[in-house]
Formats: sequence, structure tokens, C-alpha cells
Amino acid sequence: MARDGNTLKWAWKRLNATVLNDIWLELWFFSTVALAVCLINQYTEVNFTISNQLLTVLGTVLGLVISFRTTSAYDRFWEGRKLWGTIGLASRNLGMVIWIHVPLVRKPKAGEPAADAKLKAIIERKSMMNLVQAFSVSVKHYLRSEPGIYYEDLYPLLSFLPQNVHGEATPAGASTPDEKAADDTSHSLPIWLNSDHSTMKASRKSKHRHRNFNPEKVLPDVQSSVPLRPARNPPKDTIYDILPFLIIFKPIQSLVKWMLGRVKSDQDGTRNFWGKRKGPPPIDSNVPLEITLFLSSYFNMLQTAGLLTPAIATAFNNALVSMQDALTNLERIRTTPIPFAYQAHLRMSVWLYLLFLPVEIYTAFKWLTIPCTAFAAFLYLGFLEIGHEIEDPFNYDENDLDLDHFCLQIQRELAEITAHPAPDPHSYIFSQWNQPFAPSDRRSAEQIVADREEQGMTDEDAITEIRKTLLKSYQEIHEATLNTKRAKFSGL
Repeated sequence: MARDGNTLKWAWKRLNATVLNDIWLELWFFSTVALAVCLINQYTEVNFTISNQLLTVLGTVLGLVISFRTTSAYDRFWEGRKLWGTIGLASRNLGMVIWIHVPLVRKPKAGEPAADAKLKAIIERKSMMNLVQAFSVSVKHYLRSEPGIYYEDLYPLLSFLPQNVHGEATPAGASTPDEKAADDTSHSLPIWLNSDHSTMKASRKSKHRHRNFNPEKVLPDVQSSVPLRPARNPPKDTIYDILPFLIIFKPIQSLVKWMLGRVKSDQDGTRNFWGKRKGPPPIDSNVPLEITLFLSSYFNMLQTAGLLTPAIATAFNNALVSMQDALTNLERIRTTPIPFAYQAHLRMSVWLYLLFLPVEIYTAFKWLTIPCTAFAAFLYLGFLEIGHEIEDPFNYDENDLDLDHFCLQIQRELAEITAHPAPDPHSYIFSQWNQPFAPSDRRSAEQIVADREEQGMTDEDAITEIRKTLLKSYQEIHEATLNTKRAKFSGL
């Protein structure tokens, strides 16, 4: 079943992708309540039942409200996916503009050898392509509340950026680009100030989803004096993920650790009252904004130098605007949760409904009250938990958006763009392999031009023959591609 052969790990991941792992304790609780109601009515003289007239009304209202809650959460999930599609599209467009439309032939600067101008232009374009790639990676870390740039998949793409207000990439005397970043911050740019160097852990193996999968190995090999965090930093699973109610013993655990002189767990404060993991809080580190500022300054340099035509300049600017617009909307989703009062009131209403459900249906179902209550709890609580899980779809849960996949896809596409040699179209259009007027004329483009020269045809005569050929091609294509049987049935 599992690709790595570890069936238990695969089964655990599939279980985490469902809501059973989150609601099983509540299912047991309401099933126990239903059992207690059955025992009281069956073995005592107490008639522990009430009329079920209220059941239909409350059930319908709760169903509609839960449906609205789940739909609202899925709208946030789907909007996040569309915005990441926008980032991918804008990255491709900007990459093509930079790689194809930014000219290589330029006037050399004063004192610069003319032979180096073209080479430096290629290096310049590829460096800017790395910034385009870094934008999506920085958005991923930003949405996951992971501040700074010191990550294995981000720092290698940004290490060459200027570090201070003087435009210096590497401070004087530093062996690495960031050696003095943690000590001298008086003139450092914001992009280098967003990481808490004192709390960073040493670099450890990245937590990739598949074994032997390490996409960071293809990034630039740049040394960093600050330990780089892995590209993926999912929270570690603990006993509280399996048994959330044990969170009530967390203060005792922390007290014991303090008495033994051990450092508190990194998971402190990451869970709510019910023992479920809370989403990380928003951060002030806006690395994506810093990257767009550098791309904008590059755009300004190209315009000032007159290297962009108005149409290409518009395309460049539109791509930047699309990236910033997508970032702003992703920030809106990330920093605007569903109001707590709405969530709390809805959950309490569902609990009260499930608590009184066995008392109302016992008269009709007897011992079947227990499985009926469990099934109702599974439906109502399951949809509530699904809505809670997907309303913030940028974390590491199994049902969240796969941001790492999106970033790697953008990386592959940008690499494909840079691999394109952008040759002169005449070098491949007028070749023996191109048959532009098939099926009626299967001569190659090279042969068509040669025949025209041999026959001494004028341009008007050649164009007239081509128009006749295109008309004949239309008739042949129409007859070959029309499904007569399908057309016959569609006319019935």
C-alpha cells in the first residue's frame, strides 16, 4: 500500500487525514450517555424520556448552520488554492518576460569589457529568476508562520541580496553573507532582521514526505553562519494527538520537568483547552514583500536603461501586481479566522443537541438509541471538525494545501523556462521537418520555398496557391475528424 513499505505509517497518515482521530473521544462520550439513558429506562422505574417534537426543528436548523459553516471553510480552502494558482501563473509570466524579453545585447558600462556584457546579462537574468522562485517559497513559510529566510529551500536563493543600507551583499571581513547579521543590525535591511537567531536550532534532516527525496540538493551551495532550518517543519506528533484529554495533565508534566531541571517542551502553548493543536499565530516577518521590492527595483533599472518596450514593461508590472495581490489575499485568509463566538456557540449547540438526543429517541429506538446517537454524533461533529481543519489550509495537516508541491512545481517550470534557448524562429521554421500545410500539402517549409524559387512564382501567385491549399486542408480535416455516428445520434 504505502510507497515506502511501512504499512503502519501509511495507515496512521490515512487516519490523520480523516476526522476520526479528532472526534473519537466525543463519540465515546455521547455513546456512553446514550448507554446510560438506555440502562436507566430499561432497569429502573424512571421514565427518562421527553417528547421528540423539538428534535426535528433543532436538527434541521443545526444541519443548515453546520452546512453553512463547512461551506464557508471550504470557500477559504478553495480560494487559497486559486490564489496559489495565481502565484504560479504570475511566476511563469514573469519568468518568461525576464528570460526571453530582457535583452542580452547592451552597451557595456564604463570600464567594463565588451566581451563580458552578454555573460553578465545572462547571470543577471538567472539571478532574478531565482528571486521569482524564492517568492513562492517565502510565501509558503510566511503562511506557516515561519519567520525569516534561514531555511534550506530559501536562504540559498536570497543569500546574494544586499544586507545593509549601503547595498553591500557581504560585510567587510565576513566569510559568509550573513556572518555579521546577528551582531550588527543597526544598518541591516528588514529581510535580514526577521529571524530570531537566538532561538534557532541546529540544522536537522528535512522532514520530507518520501524517503530519498531531497529537492534542496539542486539549490545553490551557500554557506551560512546561522543554522538553516529544514524546508518542512511539521509539528511532532505527541500523545496529545491520540488522547487529547490528557492535556489536563500538561501542567503536572511541566512541573516535573522544571523540578528535574529539564527545558520545557517546544510544544508548550500550542494546544487549546481541549488538547487539540492550535494553528500558529501570524508573524510580522514579510519576506515576500521584500522580494517584490527587489524585483521592482530591477524593473525600474530596466526601464531607466530603456531595455524594455512598453508592452513588455506592462507585462512585467502586471506579473508583479498579480503576485502582490495574491499575497495580500492569502494574508487575509491567514489572519482572519472564523469568529470564536460563532464557533463556540455552534459547537455548544451541537453538544446540547447530542446530549438530549438519546432522551428524545429512546421511546422509538430502545437499544438502537446507542448506535443512532453515535452515528448522529459522527455526522455533526465530523462536519464541524472538517470546517475547523480546512479554514486555515496552509499548515501541515494531511488535508491542508500541499504548499511544498506548489513551490516545487514553480521551481521546475522556471528551470524549464531557463533551459529554453530562445533561438531565432527562422532556424527551425524553415527546416525539412516542418510541414505547415498538411494534410493537403505535405511538403516541408524548406521545400516550399525552394519550389517557389525554381518555378519563378511571384509572391501573389504563391499566396494564392497557399489559400487553395488551406481550403483543401479544411475539407480534408473536416471529413476526417467528424464523427458521423455521433452526429447522427445527436440529431435525434
